[in-house]
Amino acid sequence: MDHYDGENDYMQQEDDWDRDMLLDPAWEKQQRKTFTAWCNSHLRKAGTQIENIEEDFRDGLKLMLLLEVISGERLAKPERGKMRVHKISNVNKALNFIASKGVKLVSIGAEEIVDGNAKMTLGMIWTIILRFAIQDISVEETSAKEGLLLWCQRKTAPYKNVNIQNFHISWKDGLGFCALIHRHRPELIDYGKLRKDDPMTNLNTAFDVAEKYLDIPKMLDAEDIISTLRPDEKAVMTYVSCYYHAFSGKQKAETAANRICKVLAVNQENEQLMEDYEKLASDLLEWIRRTIPWLENRLPQNTMQAMQQKLEDFRDYRRLHKPPKVQEKCQLEINFNTLQTKLRLSNRPAFMPSEGKMVSDINNAWGSLEGAEKGYEEWLLNEIRRLERLDHLAEKFRQKAAIHEAWTEGKEDLLQKRDYETASLSEIKALLKKHEAFESDLAAHQDRVEQIAAIAQELNELDYYDSPSVNARCQRICDQWDALGGMTVKRTEALQRTEKLLETIDQLYLEFAKRAAPFNNWMEGAMEDLQDTFIVHTIEEIQGLSTAHEQFKATLPEADKERLAILGIHNEIAKIVQTYHVNMAGTNPYTTINPQEINAKWDKVRQLVPQRDQALIEEHARQQNNERLRRQFATQANVIGPWIQTKMEEIGRISIEMHGTLEDQLTHLRQYEKSIVNYKPKIDQLEGDHQLIQEALIFDNKHTNYTMEHIRVGWEQLLTTIARTINEIENQILTRDAKGISQEQLNEFRASFNHFDRKRTGIMDAEDFKTCLISMGYNLGENEFSRIMSVVDPNRMGIVTFQAFIDFMSRETADTDTADQVMASFKVLAGDKNYILADELRRELPPDQAEYCIARMAPYTGPDGVPGALDYMSFSTALYGESDL
Repeated sequence: MDHYDGENDYMQQEDDWDRDMLLDPAWEKQQRKTFTAWCNSHLRKAGTQIENIEEDFRDGLKLMLLLEVISGERLAKPERGKMRVHKISNVNKALNFIASKGVKLVSIGAEEIVDGNAKMTLGMIWTIILRFAIQDISVEETSAKEGLLLWCQRKTAPYKNVNIQNFHISWKDGLGFCALIHRHRPELIDYGKLRKDDPMTNLNTAFDVAEKYLDIPKMLDAEDIISTLRPDEKAVMTYVSCYYHAFSGKQKAETAANRICKVLAVNQENEQLMEDYEKLASDLLEWIRRTIPWLENRLPQNTMQAMQQKLEDFRDYRRLHKPPKVQEKCQLEINFNTLQTKLRLSNRPAFMPSEGKMVSDINNAWGSLEGAEKGYEEWLLNEIRRLERLDHLAEKFRQKAAIHEAWTEGKEDLLQKRDYETASLSEIKALLKKHEAFESDLAAHQDRVEQIAAIAQELNELDYYDSPSVNARCQRICDQWDALGGMTVKRTEALQRTEKLLETIDQLYLEFAKRAAPFNNWMEGAMEDLQDTFIVHTIEEIQGLSTAHEQFKATLPEADKERLAILGIHNEIAKIVQTYHVNMAGTNPYTTINPQEINAKWDKVRQLVPQRDQALIEEHARQQNNERLRRQFATQANVIGPWIQTKMEEIGRISIEMHGTLEDQLTHLRQYEKSIVNYKPKIDQLEGDHQLIQEALIFDNKHTNYTMEHIRVGWEQLLTTIARTINEIENQILTRDAKGISQEQLNEFRASFNHFDRKRTGIMDAEDFKTCLISMGYNLGENEFSRIMSVVDPNRMGIVTFQAFIDFMSRETADTDTADQVMASFKVLAGDKNYILADELRRELPPDQAEYCIARMAPYTGPDGVPGALDYMSFSTALYGESDL
C-alpha cells in the first residue's frame, strides 16, 4: 500500500492509498489507461510518450521530463547511464522535486519505481496529478477535490437529469460529461437528444467530442465504466480535471482579449466624442451669428396684418427653430462633461477644444442671442398694442350695442301685457318677482348704455373713420332706453294693486286650510277609533276603553262649534269674490278639503258613537266572566303547587336522613305514596278549570305564578321521585340481606355518603367519591380509582348513587369472609360426602329457600355425572355467583 502526505487539505484526504482498490483488476486497468493518457497529454509537448507506465518510468528520464513539462521548471541534469544506480539517481531527483513542491511522500522509494512496481508507480503518478492538476483548483473558497466537485455541480446545475455528488457512480450514465461540454460549447453536442438509459452512447459522445474539439485525450473506456459497479474515483477525477483546465484556460484567454478590446473601444469612443463636440460647437456658433441680425431688425409697420405676420415669424422661431438648438447646446455640454470624465478615468489628458469653441464661448454667444430675442419680442408687442387700440374700441362699441339691442328686443311688448287681470295670487307674486328682476336687470343695463355713449365719444375724439354710423346707432339706443323706463313704472303699479286684493282672499284660504286640516284629521281619527276592533284581556283594560270613550263624547259640542267656524270662513271668501268681481282661476290652493266633505264626515261620527257604546258594554261583561275563571284557577293552583314542593322536600329528607330501620323508612314512604295518590282528584279538578280558561282564550293570570304545565311537571316528578325512592330503599334491603350488612354498617355508609354529598342531591360526583374513599383509608392511585369508578359507574356518567356506594362498600367488607361462610355451609349440608343433592336441600332448608337454591343448581352437574348434584365449587357458584367469589 502506498501512503503519502501533503501540506494541503486535498493531500490529507488522499493519505490512504487503498491497497485493496489496486488489487481490483478493473480499477487498476482504469487507472493504468487514465494515468497513461494523462502523462502522454503532457509528454507529447516534448515530442515523446509512454506505452507502459511501470516500464517507461523505470530509468527516471521520462519521469523527469514529465515534471519539467507540467511544472515549467528545469530539473537537475539526469544520468544517462544504463546501470541501476543511474536509474535510481534519476528517480530520486524526480521524487525530490515533487517533495520540494510541498508534497511529503511516504513509503514511495526510487527502488520500487526502478523495479517496475505497478502499485507504487500508479501511486506516484496520482500524487503528481493531485499536486499539479487538482491542488490549484479553487471554487468559492473550496479547493482541490472539493473545489473540482463544486465546479462540476455549479456547471451542471441547470441540467435536471444530472446530479453530481461524487467522482464515481455520478458519472456512469455519461450525462455529466456531456453536460459540462454543452454548458461551455453548446454547439458541439445536441443535449436534448441524449437519453439517461443509453450510457454507452452518452459516454462515447462525450469522449469523442472532448478529444476532437477540446484536445482532451480519451482517458476512460465507456465499456469499463458501465461494466464496473463503482468506477475508479481517481481515474474519473483525473479526466474531469482536464475538462476544468480546458474550459478555465479558454475563459482566461477570452477575458484578456475582451479587456484589450474594451480599452481600444474606449479610446475610439473618446476620439469620436472630440470630433462630435467640435462639429456641434461650430454649427451652433454659426447659427447664432446668422440669427442675431434678424432679431435686431425693428422697422415699424403701418398695418395690423403686417405686424401680426412678424409676430407669427417670431413664434415660428421660438417654436420650430430655437428648441433644436437648445437641445444641441445641452447635448454639447453633456458630451463635453462625459468626455472629460472618461479621459480622467482612463488617465488621459483633458480635452481642450479649438479656440473660440470652449463651453464658456458658446454660453456667451447664447447670452447675446437671448438678449436680442428679448428686445425684439418687447418691440413687437408694443407695436401690436398700439394698432390694436383703435380696432378694439370700434369692436367693443359694436359688441355692446348688439348685446343691448338683443336684450331690449320684445321688452316693450312684455311691459304692455295685462296678464295680471286673470292671474292667481301665486301667479301675481311670480309676476311681481319677475318684474322686480326686470327692474334690477334694467338698472344693471344702465351702465352698459353709459359705456356705449362713452365709447362713441372716444371714437369721435380719435377721429374714427366710421363715426357717423356710430353716432346714429348710439342715439337710437338712448331713445329706446327712456321709453322702457316709463312703461316699467306703470306695470309696477298695476301688479301691486292686484296683489293686495288677492292676498286678502289667500289669507282666508289659508285660515280655512289651517283650521279645516286638523278638524278633518280629528274626524278621521275619531271614525277610525270608533270603528277599531279592540282586543283586551283584563277588566282594567275594558274599563280604560270605556273611560276614554266617555271623554271623547264630552268633546263633541266643542267640535261642532269648530265646524261652524270653518264653514263661516268659506262663506266670507265667496262674498269677496262676488263683491269685487275677482276672476278666481281655481279652488283653495292650500287644501283639498271642502265644506261638503266636512259635513259628511261629521254626520258619520255622530252615527258611530252609539254603536261604540254597545260594543264596550258587551266586552265588559265578557271580561268579568274571565276574571272569575282566573281567580277560581289561582285559588286551587296556589294550594297544589306548594303542596307538591313540600312533598318533594319531605321525600328527599326521608331518603337522606337515617331515622329507624330500612323497613321503617319503606313503610313511611309507602304511606307518603298513598297520600299522594289520594291527592289526584284535586289535580283533575284543576285540569277542568284550566280547560275552561283555554276555551275563554285567557293567556295570563296575575293571581298566581303557577301554570297548569308547572303543576303537571311537578306532579309527574313527585310520582317519579316517590317511586324511585321506594325502589332505592327496597334495593338497599336486598343488598343488606344478601351481603349480611348490619343496620349500624348501613347507617355508617349513609352518614359517610351524606357527608360527602355536598350538594345534597342524593348523588356524589367523581371528586366527592374519591375524597370519601381517601377519608376511609383507601390508598388510591389513578389506575385503582379508575377501576373502582368502572364498578360503581358502569355507564360513565361521572356520578355515584347511594345504591352503587352500598354495593361497593358491602363487597369490600364481605370479600374477606365469604369463602369461609360458603365452605361451612357446604360441610353442614353435605355431611361426609363431597357433594349435595336436591332432596338434601329440601330436607335441611325452609321450602322457599330450598326451591330458590335448586332453581339455581339446575344448570350444574355434580361429580360422576350425578344430575342435580353439586360439588363445593358448583355450590358456591350457584349460591353467590362467580363475581362474588
